[in-house]
Amino acid sequence: MSASVVRSPPAGRNAERHELTFAFTRRDYKRIAALVYSDAGIDLGEAKWDLVFSRLIKRVRELNLNTFCAYCDLVESPDSGGERLEMLSALTTNVTRFYRERPHFDHLEREVLPSLMASARKGGKVRIWSAGCSTGPEPYSIALSVLAVEPQAHRLDVKILATDIDPRVVDAGRRGVYPESALGDVPTSLRSRYFAADPAAPGESRIAEEARALVSFRTLNLHGDWPMRGLFQVIFCRNVVIYFDEQGRRALWSRFTSILAPDGWLYVGHSERVAGPASARLRSAGVTIYQLAARPT
Repeated sequence: MSASVVRSPPAGRNAERHELTFAFTRRDYKRIAALVYSDAGIDLGEAKWDLVFSRLIKRVRELNLNTFCAYCDLVESPDSGGERLEMLSALTTNVTRFYRERPHFDHLEREVLPSLMASARKGGKVRIWSAGCSTGPEPYSIALSVLAVEPQAHRLDVKILATDIDPRVVDAGRRGVYPESALGDVPTSLRSRYFAADPAAPGESRIAEEARALVSFRTLNLHGDWPMRGLFQVIFCRNVVIYFDEQGRRALWSRFTSILAPDGWLYVGHSERVAGPASARLRSAGVTIYQLAARPT
């Protein structure tokens, strides 16, 4: 895979800061972009020079390195000591909040979950995937929607898989502790029932065990192998593929359709649209909501 190409470094003072003080060159940028694309399918494009510099200079300093060239040598080496993962973690963006893009959750509760929970009450299996879960607000919002429809869901065969490439945000999701200020979009009835002040963390609340029991957090690179073998009735992958190039987006949409159950649902980000071969198998069911269509007979 080829790296993205930066035409030129920033002009003026930024150029001096990047190239002279910290020796951050075009070649360094291309090496980093190639690694990120190879490992995670993330396309840094040609305009992320300042972002890469500002996020990685902290690692360069902490490692007592003088140049980005030395840093590139480190992350490219087999014995990088996990620094390659640290680099990916630093360069991935984790913007998330409870009930982000609320119409998706309204649709989930109104159109999707009633039949799924009815099936679960009869012994059926329900599987939902939050792909790119960040620190957990998305999968926990899904869990709260499930509990709003079926308060005993944690006693049924209902599971929500929450995955992210960054193990640190996955660990934060497992803890399930959030500042009270982050809970403003959680419906009042659900907030009072499923959140409680955390005695060990003043000003923060822990999500209840009923919701935690529904969610399993795992580290997963969407660009790599997927260990899951079963089908999902619902997949949330929102504001993730915007970081991939067109080839990576089309490939991911196709992979999702291959593990969606019949009539399964896919929710994508507000600025995303399914394209490529997957678009022939997914019918639009609303803004950024898709349903798997039956295969032609």
